Amino acid sequence: MVLKGKKKAANDKLLTLKRRLLAHNNPKDPAAEQYRTIRTNIQFSNADREIKSIVLTSTGPGEGKSTTAANLATVYAQQGINVLLIDADLRKPTAHYTFRLENHVGFTNVLTKRASLRDATQKTEVPNLFVLTSGPIPPNPAELLSSSYMEELLKEMKEAFDMVIFDTPPVLAVTDAQVLANRVDGTILVVSSGQTDKEAAQKAKELLATTSSQLLGVVLNNRKAEEGSYYYYYGTN
Repeated sequence: MVLKGKKKAANDKLLTLKRRLLAHNNPKDPAAEQYRTIRTNIQFSNADREIKSIVLTSTGPGEGKSTTAANLATVYAQQGINVLLIDADLRKPTAHYTFRLENHVGFTNVLTKRASLRDATQKTEVPNLFVLTSGPIPPNPAELLSSSYMEELLKEMKEAFDMVIFDTPPVLAVTDAQVLANRVDGTILVVSSGQTDKEAAQKAKELLATTSSQLLGVVLNNRKAEEGSYYYYYGTN
């Protein structure tokens, strides 16, 4: 009975991971199509310059930020371009669970120059998609992200990959998302239908608007519609 219980728990966890990476495991699902719509909207959001680096954040935990980041990275990779997804949530990282990767060496090791970007980056089951897991959780995430080396590292990332996506902590909780937003081409705010407080969402939007990157839009997550769509994108321009 104990073995059966463990097997069921393992199967449930695997099913959860498959649902989380919907764009790869079930690309014909209506929600997967919404991720492709978000990708298209981002590509056409700025006619003057190409968007090659994005920060995804949310107002608070549990709003689908990391799931959105993983699936958005997946649909970009499905275009045949090399994509790097970075787990920059150095407080509660999840990318290594989603993609079933080791997390002994990752982003923090690269930031502290204890590993090279090339050595720390891992391949995934999704063709063209690479992941830089968080690495060991540091005591000073914001300081690491605001270091002068971060700017140099981002340049290296953009030279090696066609698209770089950062999954960052909630913007109302810590400053990490704002710090990175000042270094990338655009930011996306993820909110959850029926969960995210309107005032909190407005405050998050205002904080991101103070950064030097363009606020590309807002993803409304977990909203069911008659057509079966679960993810919506609202441009801010």
